[in-house]
This record gives sequence, structure tokens and C-alpha cells, in this order.
Amino acid sequence: MFRILLVALLTAVHLPNAQAQPSVAPFAQRPAIENSLLAERLDELLPKLMREQNIDLWVVIAREYNDDPAFLSLVPKPRFTARRTTMLLFHDRGVEKGVERLTISRYPLGELYEPAWQGGDLDAQWRRLAELIEARNPNSIAINVSDTWPVADGLSHGLYQKLETALGSDLSARLVSSENLVVRWLETRTPAEIEVWQRAVAIARSTIAEAFSERVITPGVTTLGEVAWFIRERFEAAGLAPWFHPDVNRQWQGADYGKAAFLGAGYAQTIIRRGDLLHTDVGLCYLGLCTDTQEMGYVLKLGETAPPAGLVQAMATGNLWQDLLTSQFQTGRSGNEILAAAQELLHDRNIDHAIYTHPLGVFGHGPGPTIGMWDNQGPTPGRGDWLLFPMTGYAIEGRVTVAIPEWNNEPVQMKLEQSAIYDGDEVRYLSGRQTQLHVVR
Repeated sequence: MFRILLVALLTAVHLPNAQAQPSVAPFAQRPAIENSLLAERLDELLPKLMREQNIDLWVVIAREYNDDPAFLSLVPKPRFTARRTTMLLFHDRGVEKGVERLTISRYPLGELYEPAWQGGDLDAQWRRLAELIEARNPNSIAINVSDTWPVADGLSHGLYQKLETALGSDLSARLVSSENLVVRWLETRTPAEIEVWQRAVAIARSTIAEAFSERVITPGVTTLGEVAWFIRERFEAAGLAPWFHPDVNRQWQGADYGKAAFLGAGYAQTIIRRGDLLHTDVGLCYLGLCTDTQEMGYVLKLGETAPPAGLVQAMATGNLWQDLLTSQFQTGRSGNEILAAAQELLHDRNIDHAIYTHPLGVFGHGPGPTIGMWDNQGPTPGRGDWLLFPMTGYAIEGRVTVAIPEWNNEPVQMKLEQSAIYDGDEVRYLSGRQTQLHVVR
């Protein structure tokens, strides 16, 4: 059924500059797609990751309106929060029997989880969880607590105290952090997910292409804020959740703004003028996966038929920056090592740049190897030390600063970001990448 839905609704579209407008799946069909993806992940991916991290029992406990960040990635849709106190137990019984998946909860979770509690008060629920764990006698009990990763720190202090009380001293002594498992679970994508993800990225890119065109922008009339809201409303109309409000800003020749403008001279009421270099930052989530995209546009001056050659070359320099960065992606390298290797190549080419590439997937700013930060171009302790694994997604994000001859050699920043997957051999963009400026005619 899932493959039929993919063929009918989610066939991947390659958009060199995102000119086509891809469709989205109807609301009623989205849960079936997401649940098929989840079933495959639970059946095939989770056992591998638990064994990779040497975890034989993992407990995830969430409470209504105080969800564990990993919780919704583990349960079928449609679901928006835990109900009352929801407990999940994963027990690896070995390669032949596989991972047992239990729910100790007041409300069932469907066929993906076997109910292990018949109901009762909250004390009875905690006793039942302790009984199940004791019967399985695990060497360690992994729980979601972490100093480094917020997404792996979902067990609240109150729930932790209740768990310790329920387990008693012997079992409580076996509690360990599940942070490495949680990061691996959230960062790793399956081939089927990538097919869906391509469509999400295509939607984001095609929306930007329309926003940065004369169909939306009238020079001297349209404001930056109106373009941002056009993008936002397009997403809302299609039932696509933005994970941040779109940002639209501008650079222009002769502006007396200095370096501060490079951090974004985008004010909602600022009117777009001919000769403006436009930039947008857009993120949406679709079928459980998020995108993060930054692209550039140019508003032609009267008499111009194309952007100035200096801006065209600046875009090419931005693409070279992307190529040099992604050439350093190698399995087993840390984010800090990738950053240092890419910086060396870029310095050799005398390319003025900044790298702030981050993992992408279930969350827009996902767990995994951080590769530079916009306000820190040195090593990032902790997150930057995480190693690169195959089948993980990234927002290839950063900027180059280039002097533009037609602008009296004034510098501009080409701020680029594209969603991509590292497949273990190379980085592949999920729906192409921008190689030419969008043009408002």
C-alpha cells in the first residue's frame, strides 16, 4: 500500500531551479504514509541501532503536554501529544526474536505496540512497568536523559523520581542514558523516507521560486514582509507546518549599513526596490520530515535583462563553497574535523566564507554532527564531536562574501542553504540546488 501511495502521490521531482509546483498528499492519506514509514523504522532500523549502541532495554515515558521530544517519532499518527502518562518499552530479545514493543498506557497505540497493561490508577501503571522490566532482567535500562542533546533529555525530573521509586534500588542502579541511541534514531533516514523528503524539499524550493518572481513582487510596492507572508500562507493553505516564520531580507548597492546588514537588513515594512539582492530563509515540515532552505534573488533594474555579472559569479563562488564543504564528508569524521578540512580548502582558494551546517530531519535543527556555527567558526564541543554516519540528513548552510565590480567592489553575501542526504559515499541534494539567481523582471 505504501509503495502505491508513493507512486501516486509522492514521486520524486528533480527541480534544477525549482520552477515546477509539486503537489502534496491529501490530509486523509498522510497518516497511512507516515505510519508505513514508522513501521519500517521500528521493524528494521531500531533493532540495528539498539545493538549498535549495546542497549537491550529502552524505556520512553511521556506525559500529556510535557512530551519527550523523541516520543512523537515513535508512535503512529494521527497523534499530537502523549495521553495522560504514556509508557513505551523496547526489549531486544536477540536477532531471531527481534525487538519487543510494549505500551503500558491507558490508551492503545494500534498494531505497532502490544498493550501490556489493562488499566487502573497511576500507581498500578508504574508497578506494571516495574514488573515488566524485572521479568526481562536487562543488563541496563536506557532512559532519555542527556547533558548534550536536548532531544535526548525528555524524561522530566518528576517522572525520573517516579521511575526510581517504582524500580527500587537494584533495577535503578542499571539506569543509563539513551542519548546515543536517541540521536542515531532521530538522525538516520530510510530509503523510503528519502523519497518523501524529496517532495518536501521540492515544495519549499518551488514556493521560493514563485515568491522571488514578478508574480509576487512589484518593485517599489511590495514589502519584504509581504513576500514572507506569501510563503507562509502557501504552506498553511497546503497544510504544511512551518518550523519558523520565513525570513526575507535585502542587500543593495550603495547602502550605508556596513557589516551589520549582512546579519539581515530585512524589516517587514521595507519596500523592495529595483537592483535589490534578495535572500530568504524558509523551513517547513511535511510527513514528519523538515526542510531548511536559503536562496537568493535579484530584482532587475530598468534596462537590465539579466543580473550583473558580478552577482552571477558570486553565486558560482557559493556553489564552489558548497562543493568544497561536501567533499569533506567522510563516514567516521566528526563535525569539527569536517569543518577544519573544509576551511583549509576554502582558505587555499581565498574564499571569504562562513560555515554553519547542521543536521536535519525530524527536527529542523536536528541531532548529529554540528559543522560550524554562524557565531563560532571554531570547534563546537560535544555536538561537533559527533561522528558522521551514512543515511543522515543535513542543511548545507553558510555564506560567501564577494566583492561586486558593478557595485564599485562593494561586498555582498551569498547566503545559501540546501537540504541534502549523506548516503555513505557522497552528499546528494534532495531536490537539486540553486545555481542561478531567481530573477524578478
